[in-house]
Amino acid sequence: MTPTNRKKIVVAHSIRPDAPLHEVETNRALARWLAQILGLDYGGSYSVDLHVEADLYLLPTQTLVGPAQALSLGVKGPEDLWGGYVDHDFICTKAITHGLHGPEAVAPEGWSPLFAERVRAVVLDGLSVFAVQDARAAAMQLLELGPIRLKPVHACAGRGQEVVDSLKQFDAILARADVADLFAQGVVLEQDLQDVVTHSVGQSFIGGRVFSYCGEQYLTQDGQGEAVYGGSNLLVVPGYYEELLTLSLDEDVRLAIEQAQVFDNAADEAYPGFYASRRNYDIAQGLDSQGTQRSGVLEQSWRMGGASSAEVAALQSFVDDPTLRAIRVSSVETYIDQPLPADAVEIYRGPAENSDFLLKYVTVKSYDG
Repeated sequence: MTPTNRKKIVVAHSIRPDAPLHEVETNRALARWLAQILGLDYGGSYSVDLHVEADLYLLPTQTLVGPAQALSLGVKGPEDLWGGYVDHDFICTKAITHGLHGPEAVAPEGWSPLFAERVRAVVLDGLSVFAVQDARAAAMQLLELGPIRLKPVHACAGRGQEVVDSLKQFDAILARADVADLFAQGVVLEQDLQDVVTHSVGQSFIGGRVFSYCGEQYLTQDGQGEAVYGGSNLLVVPGYYEELLTLSLDEDVRLAIEQAQVFDNAADEAYPGFYASRRNYDIAQGLDSQGTQRSGVLEQSWRMGGASSAEVAALQSFVDDPTLRAIRVSSVETYIDQPLPADAVEIYRGPAENSDFLLKYVTVKSYDG
């Protein structure tokens, strides 16, 4: 589904003009590694002057949005990039996970009520809000069920989220000076869980190959003491979800895979302009305020993400040994300066966006299941 034409040049593309150094360099490192695996040339970072006429295989740091951006980069379909494309910005955010409070609620252009209908059984209780005037009614409805989590839809790695226990606390948020802009950008209000395990489930289509995976991600503390993404431990198979489900897996893992598939299929149905060669989903499992076990897809990632280095390592393993039935790979992000573990592949070492130091690396272990 991706590059079979050996004339393609693999190019990194850091889309955000203010992207931190670690994002830019991680993007470049993975593009370089992927070019080596595919036997293609590596063209460095995307440049209009250098690459405008070239046949590219792009690794963008963000999901491409709108036909103009895709056309300008020479991307016509999933075979031209490792990532994804959507017609409207909100489609690639966690905003699509939930429906609106009601038919009169403000919705962005291109909003599909069908998506929320299709995924209702595989997500947590929640609502998406795009205007401050809709926020209080949405919060009131959800707070009847217990504490909620406020999640700005463009925030990454868990940053910017707040847990709200009462309407009084939510009213204090509504009194902030920047609240109108916050909700105009999109906010998810979602039931808060305790004792949470976050599963990562996904598929990638690269170089005519497809591989599927499941695993767990975990948090760490950045240099400011904030809980942020710390890594993923993945079990990867060559092939589709059907191959993954032939392995010996716990029932909670099987549930996460099934929920991710529903979410994935709904995106194809509700947003027909969408395509992606990297399809990653986070599924949270934990206890709600009544002590009931819940499981639901939190969001999608149709772009380079924290687990991407582990996925590239898995692809390398399958190329090196086509007889492999499965492989275990881990991506790690730590804000503590330390030596690289034995047999680890360093992806990035240097300053972080909000900390003085960040180390990213990946490890590979055999599957003995």
